Amino acid sequence: MNANLDIVPMQEWIQTGGKPLIIAGPCSAETEEQVLETARRIKAEGYAHIMRAGVWKPRTRPGSFEGMGEPALKWLVEAKKETGLPLAIEVATPEHVELALKYGVDVLWIGARTTVNPFNVQDLADALKGVDVPVLVKNPVNPDLALWVGAFERLQGAGIKKLGAIHRGFSNAQETKYRNSPMWAMAVELKRLFPQMPLIGDPSHMAGKRALLMELSQRILDLNYDGMIIETHRDPDAAWSDASQQVTPEKLGEMLRELEVRNANYGSDFSDELAGLREKIDNIDRELMEVLAARMAVVEKLGEYKRDNNVAVLQLDRWKQLHNDRANQAKGLGLYPEFVEEMFKLVHLESIRKQTEVMNNATA
Repeated sequence: MNANLDIVPMQEWIQTGGKPLIIAGPCSAETEEQVLETARRIKAEGYAHIMRAGVWKPRTRPGSFEGMGEPALKWLVEAKKETGLPLAIEVATPEHVELALKYGVDVLWIGARTTVNPFNVQDLADALKGVDVPVLVKNPVNPDLALWVGAFERLQGAGIKKLGAIHRGFSNAQETKYRNSPMWAMAVELKRLFPQMPLIGDPSHMAGKRALLMELSQRILDLNYDGMIIETHRDPDAAWSDASQQVTPEKLGEMLRELEVRNANYGSDFSDELAGLREKIDNIDRELMEVLAARMAVVEKLGEYKRDNNVAVLQLDRWKQLHNDRANQAKGLGLYPEFVEEMFKLVHLESIRKQTEVMNNATA
C-alpha cells in the first residue's frame, strides 16, 4: 500500500512530559453531576492529559440510552473550566462537528462505525476544512487497513494535519474472551506505514470487561503505543452505557501506576546481544517459510486427490477439528490460543485457495 501523510507530531498539540498520553473519562456524559464529579476525581488522580466523554451515542439497536447531545457539551465545558483538562468527544455528522467547535472541544475522534463508511468520513472532512483541531480516527469495525488509511487521507485532503489513530479492536466473527479482537498486526502495520502517526490504544473497547483492562493496557505499552484512551466512571456499575468495561477514576489510577512503560530505544551495550537474537529470529523465520512451503506442497496433492475423486474442497468437520486441535496445542506450547487461531485461519484460507486452483485445472 503506497500512502503518504504529512502529520504534525503529537507533542506539538499536547504535552505529556514524555509519558504516554492518557485520555480518560466516562463512556457517556449522563448528568451534569456525574460529569463534574468524574472530572474532579480524574484530576485528583493526576494521570489524565485529556478528558473524554460520549455526547452522542447511537447504539446498535434503538431503544437504549443514546447520549444527551448538546446539553452534555455544556457540562463538559464546566468540567474543563474547573479541572483545566482539555476535552475530547466523538463526532459522527457535520452537525456534531459544528457543535463541538462551537463549545471549544479540543480533540475530536471518529468512531469505528463511521470510519467504515467513506461517505460519512468525507462529510466530516468537508465540515472540518479550515479548522485546526486534532482528529483521532478509530479503526473500522472490520479489519480493513485500506479503509482506515482512506479516512486519514480524506481528512488530510481537508487540511487536517494533527491526526492520530485509535486502535480499539475489530468485531469478532466468533466468540472470544475479548469484546473486540485486538488483531495487533493491523495496528503495527499502520505504524509501519506511518511511523509519525500517533497510535493510541483503546483497551476498554477491546476488553468489554474491566477484568481484562490490565493485560491489554500492558500489551499496548509493550508495543510502544503513544498512549491510551480508557473509560472511567464515578460509579461504573450504574453507568448508562458500557458499564462492564468502566472502572472508577481511583481504580484506573491504581492500574496505570502498576503498568510498566518500556524503553523505546536501547543503548549500545545491548546492540550485540540484540543483533544475535535477531539473527536467530531471522533463521527461524526462514525455517517457518520452508515448513509452510512443504505444507502447501502437501495441500496441492490433497487438492489433486479431491479433484480426481470429485470431493468438495471445503470440509467443515475437518476445519472445526483443526481449529480446536491447534488451539489446544498452542496452550501446551505456551502460545496465545487467539494468535494461533488467527494464524491458522490464514493458513487454512490459503490452503482452500490452493486446492481450488488445483481443482479448476484439468486432470493431468
